[in-house]
Amino acid sequence: MDGARYIFGVLLVTFLPPGMIWWLIIHPFVDFWRRVGMRATFVIMTLMSVVWVGALMTVRDQLLMTDYGSHVGLVVIAAVLASMTVWLALQRRKYLTFRILTGVPELDPDAGPGEMLTEGIYGRMRHPRYVEIVLGTLAYAFFANYLGAYIVALVTVPVLHLIVLFEEKELSQRFGAKYVEYCARVPRYLPRR
Repeated sequence: MDGARYIFGVLLVTFLPPGMIWWLIIHPFVDFWRRVGMRATFVIMTLMSVVWVGALMTVRDQLLMTDYGSHVGLVVIAAVLASMTVWLALQRRKYLTFRILTGVPELDPDAGPGEMLTEGIYGRMRHPRYVEIVLGTLAYAFFANYLGAYIVALVTVPVLHLIVLFEEKELSQRFGAKYVEYCARVPRYLPRR
């Protein structure tokens, strides 16, 4: 179990930060990246991410910090959170295609504005993908039970919220009044009863 905890902790502290940085670089500067071009943007960002992951891997043990050991209660909590993550992912995947997930509508103006997602889980919450990431991050952190994993999980929440704010600004520009009405009707993260 300790080996699995270590792997989950390393994955969390080395892969999630570059993933969040990716979108913090793309969303606020989407006009710049459109001029650069979709393919060039993906090449640049992928190379940067590989370098970041590689650099973080070299200091992974320092990033993990204190190991709090294995605890059955935390494994159960992690399993519940992971189950919620999987359920949400299955709901989200019905609507959020790989093309949309990778940012093609944002980066390729010739592709048109894309489709505004308002059905299924998107009729209940505007950002199920980000809720999914938070739940999954918490599941990883509770299972790994390293101080560094908990820090990454805590930092994930405000960083993802910032990404959402940038994304919503871009969606408002792309879809106009239709998106503003959708925002007034559908909550950002937690569905209403």
